[in-house]
Amino acid sequence: MNNIRNVAIIAHVDHGKTTLVDALLRQSNTRLGSRFTQDSELIMDSNDLEKERGITIFSKNASVNWNGTKINIIDTPGHADFGGEVERVLKMADGVLLLIDAKEGPMPQTRFVLKKALEMKHKIIVVISKVDKPDTRIDYVINKTFDLFLELGADEETAYFPTIYSSGKHGKAGLEPDLSKMDDISPLFRAILEYIPAPDIDIEKPLQVLITSTIYDNFKGRIATGRIYCGYLKAGQEVAHINREGIIKKFKLTSLMGFEGLDRVEILEATAGDIIALSGIPDVTIGETIADPTNPKPLPVLDIENSTVRINFGVNTSPFAGQEGEFKTARQIKERLYKAAETDVALKVEDDASGDLIVTGRGELHLAILIERLRREGYEFQVGKPQVIEKLQNGKTLTPFEKVAIEVPEELSGTVMQNMGLRHAELLDMNTENNIVYLFFLIATKEFFGYRSQFITDTKGLGIISSSYHEYREDLDGKFERAQGSLVAHQRGITKLYALVGAQNRGTLFVGPGMSVYKGQVIGSNSRGDDISINVCKEKQQTNHRSSGEGTSKHFDTPKIMSLENAIEYIDESELVEVTPKNIRIRKMNLSN
Repeated sequence: MNNIRNVAIIAHVDHGKTTLVDALLRQSNTRLGSRFTQDSELIMDSNDLEKERGITIFSKNASVNWNGTKINIIDTPGHADFGGEVERVLKMADGVLLLIDAKEGPMPQTRFVLKKALEMKHKIIVVISKVDKPDTRIDYVINKTFDLFLELGADEETAYFPTIYSSGKHGKAGLEPDLSKMDDISPLFRAILEYIPAPDIDIEKPLQVLITSTIYDNFKGRIATGRIYCGYLKAGQEVAHINREGIIKKFKLTSLMGFEGLDRVEILEATAGDIIALSGIPDVTIGETIADPTNPKPLPVLDIENSTVRINFGVNTSPFAGQEGEFKTARQIKERLYKAAETDVALKVEDDASGDLIVTGRGELHLAILIERLRREGYEFQVGKPQVIEKLQNGKTLTPFEKVAIEVPEELSGTVMQNMGLRHAELLDMNTENNIVYLFFLIATKEFFGYRSQFITDTKGLGIISSSYHEYREDLDGKFERAQGSLVAHQRGITKLYALVGAQNRGTLFVGPGMSVYKGQVIGSNSRGDDISINVCKEKQQTNHRSSGEGTSKHFDTPKIMSLENAIEYIDESELVEVTPKNIRIRKMNLSN
């Protein structure tokens, strides 16, 4: 088993994990499949949402062969909302590559993923990525990384980490931060073989496999991926499935697969230390154990940090209900959400007394990605405003807090600090380099809701913001209330340009001319604090008098198109977001008011 290495790649969002994995795959001459022919296409980000957003959402396995050693590589998400994915896949690894941007240094999610890796006693190789950037801060980044290791309680051996410098975009790595002295990615492969230990296994012990992910296949049924901790597996053998309640059932494997490049390939047997996929067990879920049928012993069930945000899902009840979605009944929505919870350990679904479903997740983006996936699959439903999950402890109400890292041009930092101050954020640290201000805040999650879209406006699109869950603590400041009211459609009909031109003076419109609206639909944001009912379907009355210049001086501003995230951030407790495959609409809960 000395010829196997299991390594996870972890980092803050957008620090270059997936680009580096692509370089490892391409330069190992691994069979990638005919669909990956473009050099510019990221191999690992194969999901449509990942391609559009440029982030990794789902962890993925790949396997390469380097000089006779099989290296199982696990690419993980970098965004804090998908930390549940990171926590469970680290169980499959024996070591990690911790990527840190050569300019930004350690960020909030870097702390989270490093903390998890240290808790599991993994060997850590630090990879300083993107050294090809013109404004890198190599010494600063290494010193901050060392400080972070000490702060998280790393022992002396772990704190003096091996360091590799890389540029995933150029497919190069080296022991020095000089791109001109790098030839290829092979120094990183050599570091993996030298520093990442081979699996510590016992092939003589009874079989134990920990399941870390599941997917559904039309031909094989449910396919479960996991790592063999003890013993060995053979294709077609009988195994015992031990679920979370400890109930043991016996099944016969219908398929046993290993990984070659990005593909699952049928294999005859696998031994402890390897990562495999299997089918034939219909009810297996993440965190459960596949064991020896004659001596079944469970592994510890995966323990994932609690979710912090919840949102209500319900059947669409708007006047346009049922016109645009393929799946719109309560039963169909409920089945799909429970199916999603089976493959995402950080997602939980429960029934509400009102008939809706309460879905809890790790953050706004986590839930927004789920909603977008359902929407693209043809589902139609409505969701309420996200709410934080608070706890009662020793008679005190505790609420989740987040650490927020902001990078913004110096001339725009005052606006950011002012608006974060209005949300009762605590400034933890601030420093300036090359006219760029780096700000670190601690803020209650419920007061942070809705700021990301405002941040884009505050920084004119030039700022970078990221956050991660910090801890539960007592909240003394209350919550941040939306300052603006809504512009609400007065009647059902088709919007008219004449009416919209008159309405745009009231605030910011979300709709343009020629769009179908209904009474109670939110068609804009009021510049004042109260809601206003507006008739945007009114036509100009025809007369037999006409002026040659009439109408030429009236200008209609481009409406603000509300994305799914924007809509979820915008609504208050009296509003809902109507989600269909074709449209995102905001509406009042009570349409008649």
